Amino acid sequence: MKIIKRDGTIVDYNPEKIRVAIQKANNEVSRNEKISKEKIEEIIKYIVELNKPRILVEDIQDIIEEKLMEFGKYQLAKKYITYRYTRELVRKANTTDQSIKELIEGENDYWNNENSNKNAKVVTTQRDYLAGITSTDITRRFLLPEDIVKAHDSGIIHFHDADYFAQNALHNCELINLEDMLQNGTIINGVMIEKPHRFITAATIATQIILAVTSSSYGGATITLSHLAPFARESYERYLKKYKDRGLDEKTSKEFARQDMKKEISDGVQTFNYQVNSMTNTNGQAPFLSVCMYLGETEEYKEELAMIIEEFLNQRILGFKNEKGVYITPAFPKLLYVLEEDNIHENSKYWYLTELAAKCTAKRLVPDYISEKKMLELKIDKNGNGNCYPCMGCRSFLTPYVDPKTNKPKYYGRFNQGVVTINLVDVALSSGKDMDLFWDIFEQRLELCHKALQVRHQRLSKATSDVAPILWQHGALARLGKGESIHELLHNGYSTISLGYAGLYECVKYMTGHSHTDNGEGKEFGLNVMKKLNDKCKEWKAAENIDYSVYGTPIESTTYKFAKCLKERFGEIEGITDRDYITNSYHVPVFEEIDAFTKLKLESEFQQLSPGGAISYIETPNLQNNIPAVLQVIKFIYDNIMYAELNTKSDYCQKCGFDGEILIDENLEWYCPNCGNRDHNTLNVARRTCGYIGSNFWNKGRTQEIKERVLHIDNKDD
Repeated sequence: MKIIKRDGTIVDYNPEKIRVAIQKANNEVSRNEKISKEKIEEIIKYIVELNKPRILVEDIQDIIEEKLMEFGKYQLAKKYITYRYTRELVRKANTTDQSIKELIEGENDYWNNENSNKNAKVVTTQRDYLAGITSTDITRRFLLPEDIVKAHDSGIIHFHDADYFAQNALHNCELINLEDMLQNGTIINGVMIEKPHRFITAATIATQIILAVTSSSYGGATITLSHLAPFARESYERYLKKYKDRGLDEKTSKEFARQDMKKEISDGVQTFNYQVNSMTNTNGQAPFLSVCMYLGETEEYKEELAMIIEEFLNQRILGFKNEKGVYITPAFPKLLYVLEEDNIHENSKYWYLTELAAKCTAKRLVPDYISEKKMLELKIDKNGNGNCYPCMGCRSFLTPYVDPKTNKPKYYGRFNQGVVTINLVDVALSSGKDMDLFWDIFEQRLELCHKALQVRHQRLSKATSDVAPILWQHGALARLGKGESIHELLHNGYSTISLGYAGLYECVKYMTGHSHTDNGEGKEFGLNVMKKLNDKCKEWKAAENIDYSVYGTPIESTTYKFAKCLKERFGEIEGITDRDYITNSYHVPVFEEIDAFTKLKLESEFQQLSPGGAISYIETPNLQNNIPAVLQVIKFIYDNIMYAELNTKSDYCQKCGFDGEILIDENLEWYCPNCGNRDHNTLNVARRTCGYIGSNFWNKGRTQEIKERVLHIDNKDD
């Protein structure tokens, strides 16, 4: 018989533990209340004769209490219940204390690999993690219902960001309303920041805003360069006036003014990049930032915007210097390049920017690509108009929204409340391939997710604008008054809350015997699962006026946790639980052979059923000498899928100077193929991790997933 412990692990049944526990209670009661050794053995025999292959430890304890009372030993039963409760308190305290001790001593594998953009050795990250461990403990013991905690521990669902949940004011991610804050001024740490009048000043203030905003939330943030473009015009006009005042003619003045503006844009972009990558927010890392490049956002300042985009791409191609002074690939800011009619064809006015973006992708993994064409088809607002806008950070997309005051679309200044993810693989395995049972269990698990999401929403709804003035009072997300509740911003479609999902491939494979890529039974079942997720979100939204949205979760460390829980609960099942990871969202599994265009086309059908966020990718070799291949993929993205990226390689070995792909051996250890170096401290490795770039290495499950990725495109120019 196997025992399922509270943390979801499975161990062999050990009757000695029952003897010890009852005897400890025996020692605290009078002689008449004591139970004999024979009766203890009778209880143990009863449990064994239940003949259950698996049993929860809590069920065993319930049986013991019932048996003690059946024997008339009420005082003994009371002492046993007290002992059980005390042990539970000690267990929880010890877990937290042990986690803190292991974190400080660098021995905790979870925290060392929890986030590939955080270095758990440095004091700023440790401070964040120490707070996170405390928050998680408070969340588990006081803030979440017991059934949610048990489901989370068992890998049935994942309650995201419990390490921030104790603070009721923290939300997930946002589109920063930089336009409002720059044009109308803002306040940071009690200091008034007035409207800037030069590009370099605006760029610098933008980084200060980004630091303040990302310190008041825990997810990704996005700004758009169109909000900086007007300040490039202001700089130009200042330079033009300077040269005219010196008596230069109109033509010469304009030429010199344009040169000075370009130099200021270069300096401003460099300042922006240095600031974003050198600053550390309260989350113990550089701001998790995405920068949107969308020419279609402005007509008036399009020329200035094009110049800013060009400079961002050129500087990213160059890269940032590491400690050795060698240019490497930075993790942030992530770049988002919107494909549109003005830049997607060879004869388009801004095709040169797309060519530059392709070179940047081949060298530095970014930008990612958003298709304006597909987005306008999919993101339809209540006025019947299509909308194009960036994701918040990594992949989380807002739902279409029309401002009731202006009757115009609004996206910047909006946010996501948080995420709870359902493990689709667990639903499938729990059904034993019984299709009717699958849908019943699916329904139950979705309601469990719904309950967890309601807890998250209700906690955030208690916040007032005072808890994060930069967000709620000074323009990043709103301009509320002091002490005003943010409650209204959580309803009526202004913000979203996300139902995440993971493991669609394994779910479909187990239930049908086919991959969801088969264009047949597997695909049909996979699409039905996705439709069920969306139907539930619509049902909840209609009942509560909260924008629930289906989200293709970027499970970084959770992919390993889910895989471990599945093995413990169901054993090793070939093709389903025999790896240390499960597949993210709707993705084609990393090991399945498929070409780039077939993959993107297939995944586009699933992506549109993930309106709350999703990203598709293709895995490529080094394409720096094959830019036409990159451009071919980019054009395909524009016509076929809303949001996608190319996973290229960009690594460096500090010991020998090797500039190429750092490899993974059979023991899942990273090494330089040139000199054999295995020291993480002297290896610069950049890989896509769930849509964003990670550079601080990964846990065992994610590393195995990275190792098993197959290429979706060759390196031939044909």
